[in-house]
Amino acid sequence: MLAALTACAPGLAGNGCESTVTSGSASATVDAPGDFGSAPEVRFPTPLITTTIERTELIAGDGERLKPGQPVFLEATILNGTDATVLQQTAYAPEGGSLFTIGDTALPALGTGLECTTEGSRVAIVASAEDSAASDSPPATSDSVVFVVDVVRAFPARANGTVQLAVAGMPSVVTAPDGTPGITIPSEPAPTEARESLLRLGDGDEIVAGDQVVAKLTAVDWEGESVVQSTWETGSAAIVDLAGDSVSEGLKEAITGKTVGSQVLAIVPPAAGADGATLIYVIDILGTVN
Repeated sequence: MLAALTACAPGLAGNGCESTVTSGSASATVDAPGDFGSAPEVRFPTPLITTTIERTELIAGDGERLKPGQPVFLEATILNGTDATVLQQTAYAPEGGSLFTIGDTALPALGTGLECTTEGSRVAIVASAEDSAASDSPPATSDSVVFVVDVVRAFPARANGTVQLAVAGMPSVVTAPDGTPGITIPSEPAPTEARESLLRLGDGDEIVAGDQVVAKLTAVDWEGESVVQSTWETGSAAIVDLAGDSVSEGLKEAITGKTVGSQVLAIVPPAAGADGATLIYVIDILGTVN
């Protein structure tokens, strides 16, 4: 279910955030004592049944309300509502957690259930089997599922730095209201050397070699004029491991030295990339794991 990184009050409305999920008779019965960020001892009467998504706040956070598109690190304990069996539990490690994006429709119970919560909060979400299953696979049982989630850390939904002037000869980029970039490729042969420019300049920490970067990105094949990767299309975010072998040298160079909050436009030729293609990247640098 989770990819490891390894009235107002019930609905958590406020700060311009309106949630359709409220506390209900099922979620209100869930008790999860224990320190925030540590594995709780979850208790509730069984069987616990709901046909919708319910959410009750167990520990109040003090951050801004989280809106669709925002990546978060969370710790979670997931249980079968019928017999309280633990189905999955994150590591509850001092550093890390699972990366999830608010509003992600691939897992409605969390994608919808976490909207308008806050960083630092612990919530109990009870959801039907259908809402608790991945969107591309049917539920294995008809049992409701209980999620106890600690929202450990939140990131912006998009790069929020200062807009920079366009650089001649580079692809043009226009962003939708939600931050999704649209890329127009120049009608000329792909360059053979790496190029980059800043679309937005952030004022956060500088990215250094070896960082694990929380980002949203789009990659387009210059010659094929096709999208080969897009976290925006999947409604997610990515962790770009600058110390790992799975990230091309060209992408590492484009991100290293930039600041959190920046949006980078980079051209990575085959010599610095992969698969023999010239790739155009638009990268929103949202933060770092470390």
